[in-house]
This record gives sequence, C-alpha cells and structure tokens, in this order.
Amino acid sequence: MKHWVFGYGSLIWRVDFPFHERRRAAVDGWVRRFWQGSHDHRGTPDAPGRVATLAPRQGATCVGMAYRVDEPVFVHLDHREKNGYQRVEVDIRLRRCEHRDGGERTVRGVTYIGQAGNPAFLGAAPLADIAAQIAASAGPSGSNADYLLRLAAALDELGCDDAHVRRLAECVSALAGSAGG
Repeated sequence: MKHWVFGYGSLIWRVDFPFHERRRAAVDGWVRRFWQGSHDHRGTPDAPGRVATLAPRQGATCVGMAYRVDEPVFVHLDHREKNGYQRVEVDIRLRRCEHRDGGERTVRGVTYIGQAGNPAFLGAAPLADIAAQIAASAGPSGSNADYLLRLAAALDELGCDDAHVRRLAECVSALAGSAGG
C-alpha cells in the first residue's frame, strides 16, 4: 500500500528513502518553527541544536514537499525522526503537475511533528536566542546552521517565503559573518 508523507524540514532537501512521486505540497493550520531540539543529528545531549517542527496556527499554511511511499519506508522514517517526533495524520494539498491545469488536490497522509511535551521539545524563544543556539550547535549530521541554511535555500527554490526561516537564516548568517570578521 502506498502512503503520502509531508516533509517541511530536512525531508524537503535530504531525501534518503525511495519514493514513487514527489510533489510541492502544503498543509493548512500549521506553521514551521525551530522549536524542536536535536540531540542526535544537529546537536548533542549536552548542547542540543534546534530543528523544524510544526506548530498549530489557525489560518496558516506550511509549504513543503510530499512523497508517495511504500509502507516499509516508515521503518526508516520512524528511526530518522525518533528524537521526539510523532507521526500525525494530516490533509496534504498536492500541487498538480505544471503541464496540467495547475490546480490542487487534497490527500490524507502523515507528517512528523515534535509536539510540546516531548522530551526534546525546546519551545518558543526570542529569535536572537534561537539563532545563537543554531549558530553554535553541531552534531553527527553536521552543523545546525547548515540544516537551517539548506532549508532556507530549498524553500527559496519552492518559491516559499517563510518569514520565520528567512529571519533565522539572516540572523545566523550575520552571526557567522561577525565571528569571521
């Protein structure tokens, strides 16, 4: 059986699983926020990084990518997203292929969310504090700043202006510039 998975963070740009289809997609009622701690990929238990999660917000829309996958892919994804993320069912709006009418269709699928209360959840903080933590963090998968900047670039490629990600990327880039100069 095939399933749809919505990716809004590294699942946009770091696709390390097989899929049948990949589409620009969106979920309504959610915003992307760097409120989830990363103790295992972009930080350490003593110095966690911050990675994207979804936070509920009425009237909001989060743009990302959707993948149509076979059931066995969830073994890999559940392991990859193990640090406090849970699989949650969502309605995913899929953008139709460019050569068609340009419309959308909605499918039921899943995404991974680091909800408040999970052991790795860090929650909201002032933007400057989040940026400083991202700029200083690194883990087995690389620097936390690299994760953020790759996500910002992937969203640019999708034509998505996510103000939270854009402002964080600007702050982290400024911190890196001031550290090097």
